[in-house]
Amino acid sequence: MAPIGFLAITGAVMSFSIANALHTPKIRARVHDDPKSLRESYDYVIVGGGTAGLTVGDRLSEDGKSTVLVIENGEFSNSHHINWVRDRITWYAEPWWLYNLTSVPNKELHGQRSTVWAASVVGGSSALNGMQCVRGTRDDYNRWGSFFGPNSTWSWDGILPYFKRGLHFQSPPKTAVEHMPGLKYDESYWDTESRVYGGWPSYQWPGIKYHFEVFSGLPGVDIPEDSGAGKAGVFWYPTFMDAEGTVNRSYSRTGHWDGLNRDNYELIPHAKVAKIELDGNKATGVVFRSSILDGDETEPTGVKVNKEVILSAGTVHSPQLLQLSGIGPRQLLESAGIETKIELPGVGQSFHDHTTLFYEIKFKNYSIHPNRRDDMGDPKFIAWADELWNTNRTGPWSRGYFNTAAWLGLPVIAPDAYESIAAKVEAQNAADYLPGGTDPTVIAGYQARLARLAKAIRSKDDIFYNINFSGDEPVNYFTYEHPLSLGTININVSSPESEPVIDFRTYSNPVDFDILVELARFHRRMNVESPLLAQFEPVETSPGANVTSREDWVAYIRKNTDPTAKHPVGSCAMMPLELGGVVDEQLRVYGVEGLRVVDASVMNIIIGANTAGAVFAIAEKAADIIRDGEA
Repeated sequence: MAPIGFLAITGAVMSFSIANALHTPKIRARVHDDPKSLRESYDYVIVGGGTAGLTVGDRLSEDGKSTVLVIENGEFSNSHHINWVRDRITWYAEPWWLYNLTSVPNKELHGQRSTVWAASVVGGSSALNGMQCVRGTRDDYNRWGSFFGPNSTWSWDGILPYFKRGLHFQSPPKTAVEHMPGLKYDESYWDTESRVYGGWPSYQWPGIKYHFEVFSGLPGVDIPEDSGAGKAGVFWYPTFMDAEGTVNRSYSRTGHWDGLNRDNYELIPHAKVAKIELDGNKATGVVFRSSILDGDETEPTGVKVNKEVILSAGTVHSPQLLQLSGIGPRQLLESAGIETKIELPGVGQSFHDHTTLFYEIKFKNYSIHPNRRDDMGDPKFIAWADELWNTNRTGPWSRGYFNTAAWLGLPVIAPDAYESIAAKVEAQNAADYLPGGTDPTVIAGYQARLARLAKAIRSKDDIFYNINFSGDEPVNYFTYEHPLSLGTININVSSPESEPVIDFRTYSNPVDFDILVELARFHRRMNVESPLLAQFEPVETSPGANVTSREDWVAYIRKNTDPTAKHPVGSCAMMPLELGGVVDEQLRVYGVEGLRVVDASVMNIIIGANTAGAVFAIAEKAADIIRDGEA
């Protein structure tokens, strides 16, 4: 995901005509520092140089003929904060790699405002995330296509080839396998053609085996034949890193930009897109401003498109850009003083994310070393790890964030409660849990989602709970993978050029509380009450053993939820138009010729996994869809 940013758009900018733009190309640079050096037109203009945008740009320019321009708000960065894997997640490294975004107060979380994470750097979220290379389950992808009928190619079988194309799999090293209990992998689920790598660190924390044994020993829990097999369970999985080469992060920039040197594949960073130009119902180009030369924004620049504009601006900014261009809910646009060019009620209306619940458990008697805490306070450990890394890039510093976890369904977690929860969801009237005035098509789409999620609740192969294994004390949170509630992302009607109004609406569907109470009780049973972990003397410090009733749990959940796991999706959902969809199965924006959305915003229901791998696969599939349409 890569954002695009938004500028103070005056009336003059909004009416800016590409036909009147003055283009005086001076050079054919691949990276432009001056809008005047751009071509007058490109076959494809991609808005957003992130996970999806660079992938699509690479694939569409492979023929050496099709001209592609990527417009990215952020900078190119070679910072070690991005490149080093060392147990890191880079979201917190540099503030200028992020948008300054905050949600509106969340009613069900006592008015909590939350940070909204959106990357502003070439490479997008794949440059900043925790590098966890996971896919989710077969059901996740079969659900996507189910809205379009049994012949949809948006299915597990339809997307698996693009997962394979999107990643170069590297086998686990023998040096680490001894500390990887239960490791299974099957190379038939992978390929080796991509320049985006999925590798394995040369070192693993020895204590991981205890949590692996606790969770894998549960009735009904499997250790799949491969992390990429599309199954729930307990398993090890790759990290987005080049373990056999640089031992650095592998992301969309390293895989789909660096080293390509194609004259027909160009990028301009530090460029803020204002809107998509339309001639009737046809996308003809984009308008943007650049600030790369002296930090001040240039006059608006127009670039024509010969074939298509591709929005890869991410879940936050793709819907906002559609709305600013006059594509979206009519009442919203009219309230903002924007002419409705294409009425599309679903734009921005089906936003959702994984949620996380903070939950702290301490081990009073944990003597297994090395462990993750040693790198924060043991000088001998740090010196040893530094020496290994500096000598041959091995050891603990070769590890990413996490690469083993439990991914479990509700029948495993709550065998006595899941059926009643599913029945409650089936009985719901979708309109009761959406904002007043929601368009009937969006309501119908939510009703269809709830029916599918009720089915998922009954399946042990649909993931609702995730915990990563840290190699010492349990991590201080777990993730709720399939929340029922939907939020919104809309332009600010009083200041459309400002950042959008982002409303998570977390737990607006009250059955989310029913599910989370079961997840929290399960989390306690597994981490505090497990006989295998008793030797470490676990103590629950938050919420504490006195929290037992449903009412107590709900009160705790309201105060200790993060409404985002940095996996926002759904704001430009791929759904039938009559179900509030924004794009069709070819990712074309309904009612507009020559405009597609290719990023996480098209996911109609979030997957039970970190989303980066799926976004790479979506982009690979999108490139084929676009090229096949030209054949």
